[in-house]
Amino acid sequence: MKKMAKGNLASDPATKRKSEISNAAEQQGAMLPLDEHFQKVAFLAKSLSDENRLRILLCVSSGKKPVSAIVEEVGLSQPLVSHHLKELKRSLLVSVERNGPFIYYELVDPRILDVVQTLSVVATDSLAARKTF
Repeated sequence: MKKMAKGNLASDPATKRKSEISNAAEQQGAMLPLDEHFQKVAFLAKSLSDENRLRILLCVSSGKKPVSAIVEEVGLSQPLVSHHLKELKRSLLVSVERNGPFIYYELVDPRILDVVQTLSVVATDSLAARKTF
């Protein structure tokens, strides 16, 4: 009976997914406890939790851009764009390069666009019927 319970536990999707996440963390050289790994994931997720930051990430995904070009493209004020760029830089999502009086920003890792795309699909699929948030 206990063997059967263990077998059922191993086939439990939640248990399987937790094991996959733990294995993924270890494979990436993290070798961190799962809680610490989740803290890092949550830190990154918080950076992606603002629609203006998502728009800025998309803007700088096509190459280096100065703040003025980002302001024009996303239609936000310069102080607000600078604030969000500071947070994206702190999260290591954008790189910064100074060239004379200009500061250029660029997406560090294009895989973040895959994450945003996946979140977009999940949001569309799971929240389509919801009327309020």
